Parts: sequence; C-alpha cells; structure tokens
Amino acid sequence: MEILQGGFTQGNLVVTSVIILGLVIVSTRANILDKNGIVSAALLGLVVGGMGHWSWLLILLGFLLLSHKATKWRFEEKINLGLSESADGHRSWGNVIANGGMPGLVAVYAFISGDWSNGLWLFSAAVAVAASDTFASEIGCLDSNVKLITTLKPCEQGINGGYSPSGQKAAAAGSIIISILSLCAWFIVNIDTASSEILWGISASLAIAIIGFLGCQVDSLLGAVLENRGYLTKGSVNALAISFGMIAMATFLEYFHI
Repeated sequence: MEILQGGFTQGNLVVTSVIILGLVIVSTRANILDKNGIVSAALLGLVVGGMGHWSWLLILLGFLLLSHKATKWRFEEKINLGLSESADGHRSWGNVIANGGMPGLVAVYAFISGDWSNGLWLFSAAVAVAASDTFASEIGCLDSNVKLITTLKPCEQGINGGYSPSGQKAAAAGSIIISILSLCAWFIVNIDTASSEILWGISASLAIAIIGFLGCQVDSLLGAVLENRGYLTKGSVNALAISFGMIAMATFLEYFHI
C-alpha cells in the first residue's frame, strides 16, 4: 500500500484517517477545541491530508498541540488580565479556519496541479506564520515591556500591533518548530533521494523559519495600522499575513529551487 504519494491514494487516505481519529480523540480529552472546532478541524484535516499528504497533517497537528500548550501557559494570569479568548483555553471553529484555511487552500492547489513537492513548502510557510503569530500572542501578551510596532513607543499589553522581547523570542521559536517539522515531512516523502538533496531540504526549511517570523511582523503591522482602526478583523489580518508567507515562499521556490 503506497503511503508516500499525495492525493486520493489508498495509503494516503488510510494514514490520514488514522491521524484525524487521533486528533479528534486528543482534542476531546484535552479540551483543545470545542465541538464545532473539532468538526472543523476534522474536515480541514481531510482536505489537508487527503488532497495534500498525511505528513502535512502531522505538521498541522503539531501546530495545534503546541499552540494549545502556549495558550495554557500561565493561563490564570491571562484570565485575570482579560487576555484569554475563552474561559478554559479551548479554541473554536473560527480559530481553526483563521489559521488553517489558507494551508487548506494550498492542499487543494497541490491536488489540482499535482505539485505536492512545492506544495509542502507553501503549506509549511503558511503554518509557520500562523504558529509564529500564535506563539507571539500567547506568550508575549504577559510581557509588560510592550511597544507598538509602528511607533516603537510603549503600549498596553495585548494590543494589536504590540511586540515584546519575550513575544519575539516566542515568534521565532514557533516558526523554527514548524520549519523542523517541514524538514521531517520532506525527508519522509523523499526518503529515497533525501540524502543527496539534503542541502536543499535544509535551505528550504531555513527559509520557512525566516518567512514565518517575518509573517508575524506583517501580522503586527496590519493589526496596528488597519485592525485597530476597524478596517480589518483578526481573521482577515491572519489570512493576509499567512498569504504573505505563501507568496514569499513561492518567490523563494521560483528563484532558488534548482
């Protein structure tokens, strides 16, 4: 049973189904997502794994689990400061769509074009931006040394466009983690040739780490300039920042992929 090929192959669909089942069980027991969030995540997983590849779904699952840990970090303090989106730390279907919608579209693109090779890197760039922004928000919001990205002047904790030393470190960590997961996914799919192309894999994963971090800064800029003035919503800011990451990675692939 072939499990390394993307798309609607038997092997890919079987492994994808097993991973989604595990996602549902873990999300339910750990209260990571509410009921609508679990349904949305399962459907998104079918798109990502079924039309993309099951290894992509592991990247998305890694993001989900790690972002939950970031959300629960010093959670009581976030509650007291009014910086938590929910009373118990769970995520809703809106969070799933905001962070996973654009990566899902990459899977659709890969399926239609038959280009799962470049699709992996575009998908990873999208998730890296989402992870970088989530880590920065969940960890940086408790740092009192916050400055507005547009003016570099001190501002309130949790404000859109605010950045802090701990938030920037967390943003880099989130992006780096996804870049490592993307390198692992690339190695799995290309196991027969990975050893001879390892420099390319490492280069692409490093690009993912950098692009993810830069995407977080784009998110902050959009938040400060447009979201705070009511021109954009949180979801649209996320989508635009993730789109930046995908475009940046597409440019990298165009000029540096030999």
